[in-house]
Amino acid sequence: MQTEQQANHSSSETHHAAPQVTPPPELPPASPRVAVIVVIIVLVVLALSGGLSMLNRFRTSQALAKETDVDAVPTVTVVHPTLEKPDEELVLPASLQAYEESPIYARTNGYLVKWYKDIGSHINKGELLADIDTPEVDQELSQARATRQQVNAALDIAKISADRWQNLRKTDSVSQQETDMQTSAYQQASANLAASDANLRRLEQLESFKHVYAPFSGVLVRRNVDPGALISAGGAGTELFILAKIDPLRVFSNVPQTYSQAIKDGMPAAITLPELPGQSFAGTVTRTADAIDPATRTLLTEVDVPNKDGRLLRGSFGEVHFKPRINTAKVTVPINALLFRRDGAQVAVVGSDNKVELRRISIGRDYGTSLEVVGGVGPDDRVVINPSDSLEGGQPVNIAPDNPNPGNAAPQNQAGKHS
Repeated sequence: MQTEQQANHSSSETHHAAPQVTPPPELPPASPRVAVIVVIIVLVVLALSGGLSMLNRFRTSQALAKETDVDAVPTVTVVHPTLEKPDEELVLPASLQAYEESPIYARTNGYLVKWYKDIGSHINKGELLADIDTPEVDQELSQARATRQQVNAALDIAKISADRWQNLRKTDSVSQQETDMQTSAYQQASANLAASDANLRRLEQLESFKHVYAPFSGVLVRRNVDPGALISAGGAGTELFILAKIDPLRVFSNVPQTYSQAIKDGMPAAITLPELPGQSFAGTVTRTADAIDPATRTLLTEVDVPNKDGRLLRGSFGEVHFKPRINTAKVTVPINALLFRRDGAQVAVVGSDNKVELRRISIGRDYGTSLEVVGGVGPDDRVVINPSDSLEGGQPVNIAPDNPNPGNAAPQNQAGKHS
């Protein structure tokens, strides 16, 4: 029993005893060479990590710059010009003007007494249009006539004196100097009479201007004065009437440069007016300007049209129809493809290198949503529609995917409806 208690006591002491820690084995110190290698490996790892980080940043910067450059290049929509058939007839807008037209002014000062013709009157050359009261001119004319009588009387006295002195000189009754003085006085009196006659004729002619006559046959298209109005002579005053010769009429039209070589003097033409549908009036090309207007690149052409019945009215707008018989390749482009710059009408064309080229074009007819172009672009060109105002020549662009309904492009047969 005692032995068992001792054994339990011994076991309890063994259980409560502090555990013993075993120290690590002592290692030999590392050699200096190994330490250097470890340091080098650590530095290489750090350098590689820094290099990879910088490379990633560089690649990110390059990608961002490339994306920015791509976004900076504008994207444009292009269409191909539509090829049209050559016209058998050239139709151009025209303006009808009088063959002769002149404002009529007074040649003397005074007051209008009466006018005899009003607007719309058909007048023959030399017909009386109006009378002007000229009291000042009448008084000057009366004075000039009286002055001439005085000068004529003085001339008679001077002639008698000169003849008498010449006879006395033959008998040496008077000196040669006195004779010369009398002869000179007679010559001076003759000159005074000539000057008086000239002044009298001037006033008589001026007084005749109180009657206003028509300088040519025509129609009175304007009357600007009424009886009692103060009339001033020359261009300083108001024009009394405007007279126009309307048979024949001059029809002026601007022919595009492309057709200029086909327009010849004597070529037949026809005139149509919107207020007379279905009717045409025959005319003849009378003359051209023989020069291209640098502002519009057109040739000014005159067509004379007979107008005996007066149906064609001066100042009307119409169309002149030519048959130039010229095969000119022409295309149509949408109206929203035009650029108006300092150099005139242009379009932006995208080349094979996707760079913009600005081209000047020659415009033919306007079809509303499209324009006829007779020079500058062809059917194979890629024309930019809705171009930006900042678009410049040589600028790179991106081309948008094909659009089945590109802007306001006209149907291919649209021009044929207007030709």
